This record gives sequence, structure tokens and C-alpha cells, in this order.
Amino acid sequence: MKTTDIKLKPSLLALVIATTLLSGCGDDVVVPEPTPPVVVMQTFTVTVTNLTANQLMSPVVLASHSADAMLWQAGETASLAIEKMAEGGDTADIAALEVITSSVNGTGMLMPGMSETLTLTLAEADVANISLATMLVNTNDAFTGINSVNIAGMAVDMPTMMHYMAYDAGTEANTEAKGSMPGPADGGEGFNTARDDVDFVHIHPGVISQYDGLTDSVLMPSHRFDNPVLAVTIMRTE
Repeated sequence: MKTTDIKLKPSLLALVIATTLLSGCGDDVVVPEPTPPVVVMQTFTVTVTNLTANQLMSPVVLASHSADAMLWQAGETASLAIEKMAEGGDTADIAALEVITSSVNGTGMLMPGMSETLTLTLAEADVANISLATMLVNTNDAFTGINSVNIAGMAVDMPTMMHYMAYDAGTEANTEAKGSMPGPADGGEGFNTARDDVDFVHIHPGVISQYDGLTDSVLMPSHRFDNPVLAVTIMRTE
């Protein structure tokens, strides 16, 4: 009887061996699950400085959101969230907005001439725009902050520095009258539901004070302010 030698190519031989092994294992074959992609995180610090002489600023809220979102728009009606912040310093409704992906609050009042640094750590896929808001508390409805600044693509340790003006929410008349402002100059009310002003956001004209002829005002000349009122430094730290 003749013997025939059958030679298999190495690749074919490997396939035959693998098939044999798999068939021998039956249901015991365990296919490893794919390794999930590593989530890359980016950290940003935002340092804010109160540039006014005697306007305390309410605890700031710093928030990240999509590139197409804005907290306010000059010439347009203020949202309820902006109204509550501009009249009473309450930022809870801003942090709760559907467009907000992450937020952090300041630790307390931002005193004149003082600075505070806040930190946001975000997944790289969520890095888009940030906003920040705070009330000038010795006013009826003045506020300031960052309104949708893009931070995507920022290089590490390359700070961006900006200055920001004061806005008037247009929701409460600037009477400066006793009982109408929540700051220490008055100790009056904060937010109320009535809107008795122009009802659109605009650049704040500044306070007048009783020494400038507004006899019912409880404010002093030290409460006046010129723009800009806020200095901001944004930096990606990692």
C-alpha cells in the first residue's frame, strides 16, 4: 500500500488546530469582552476678581454646557433663572438648567478687591463652553459674569484673561430704595415675581446714590461702579 504524505501550509494548519480545540471545548469557550476606551479628563481653573470699590458679589456659579447655549442675551428678556440670580443672588436655578452638564459654586461672597478660584474637571468629550454668573448685591438687579466662552482646545498652562462689565437684568426698577436690595447697604428683599422695569437685559447704567440727587436711595458714593467690574482668568491645568 502506498503512503501519501499530506503537507498543510502553516496558516491552514493553525486554523485546523484552532478549530479542533474550539470543538473540543464546547460551551466552555469564553470570548473576552472588549476593553472600554479610557476616559480622558481635563481640568480647568477659573479665577474671578471683584474690581469694584464697595459692591459685594454673590457666591458665583461656574457651569459647563454645550457650545450653542447662552445664559443671557443683551436685548432679550431675562430668564427666570437669571432674574432670581440678578435680584437675589440665588444661582440654584442656573445650575439646574437642562443645558448645564456640570457646575460648581463659590464658597461665599466675593468681596471688593478679592479673588476666588473655582475648578471644573470634565470628560474630554464634554469640554465645550463655560459660563459664570454673580450678582452685585448692593443693587436692585445688576449682575456680571462669563456668557458662553469656548474652552475646547485650550493648551495646558496657557491662561486666557478677560474683563467683564455689569449687566442690568431689566426685571426690577433701579430705585435703590430702602427694602429693595438684599446687600448689606440695605438688607432688603431679594427676588420677587413682579417685573417693573424694561424687561430686557442691557448694560447697567450704574447706581446713582443719595449724594447724586436720588433722595430715596440708601446707597453711598462708594457703591458706584464703572465697567469693567470683574476680571477673569481661565486656565487648563491638565
